Amino acid sequence: MEVAEAAGVSASTVSRILNGTARVSADKRKAVEKAIVDLNFTPNVLAQSLKRGQSKTIGVITQAVDSPFFTETLKGIEDGISGSGFAALIVSGHWNPDEEAERVGLLMARKVDGIIIVSGNIPDDQIVRFSEHVPMVATGHGCESDRLRAIRVDNVWGGYRATKHLIELGHRQIAHIAGIPTLTDATDRLAGYKQALEEAGIPYNDALVVQGDFRESGGLLCANQLLDRGVPFTALFAANDQTAYGARLAFFRRGIRVPDDISLIGFDDLPGSPYTTPPLTTIRQPVYEIGRMAAAAMLALIGNKPFKIEPPQLELTIRETTRRLR
Repeated sequence: MEVAEAAGVSASTVSRILNGTARVSADKRKAVEKAIVDLNFTPNVLAQSLKRGQSKTIGVITQAVDSPFFTETLKGIEDGISGSGFAALIVSGHWNPDEEAERVGLLMARKVDGIIIVSGNIPDDQIVRFSEHVPMVATGHGCESDRLRAIRVDNVWGGYRATKHLIELGHRQIAHIAGIPTLTDATDRLAGYKQALEEAGIPYNDALVVQGDFRESGGLLCANQLLDRGVPFTALFAANDQTAYGARLAFFRRGIRVPDDISLIGFDDLPGSPYTTPPLTTIRQPVYEIGRMAAAAMLALIGNKPFKIEPPQLELTIRETTRRLR
């Protein structure tokens, strides 16, 4: 009311100007804007949102907020919604499908306008059912519907290309630390590893594959496990960069030189990978860009606008942890 009185207009006119729905003269608009500045007036965003039937909030379910992979993705999502008037509400699923589903219910109860699921283990058919109630975007999944968009990279190709790079360098005894076994990203990368071996006529050796968890600590433990088995290998494909960081530490502690004694390749190309010692060869996936794409797809769904998702491309990034076998 104070703004209306200072500007000499009705309260409903002020409300429509703030909502962007009023058609008024330039003089009236300037008077309202001046009154807002003079009175240091802050609009009630929540009240405006409720009138429009929106909370202006996008729920985001990540898996591990301490992971540099998810940090980069979240950064992309936040930058992608910047300036849109929407804010992100971030919760964690911790790779637990039941917990992820509970988080979806929690976000829907808070009337978010859409939900972005960043990777995770929640089944695709369950995501489709949730999308019947709220628009959804899911990265690392392959499901789609009228109110659901999926963003997924070709992890089979990524695993294949990483292993083939090692084969091209003359390696035939190639170990692999796999990712979380319930996650399609991990099983696809393992499938790509096997595909490259088969194509090169290299027998698959189960003793050279160990189950990791996509974490540095898992890479450390698994690399030690591989070394303790006593089965020789000259190269290692780690399912992600964090696993590779841990494996690199295990080799260092054992006096094994990278890449002189063992070549090492990761997957993701996290921001820290060019700065490891030596810099890590890896398969780059555009993690930040995927976050921005997820945000753009969500805003399009909320606004009932068309949006075409171009599958993000992977690429081999060669640095100094791989070398030709002597």
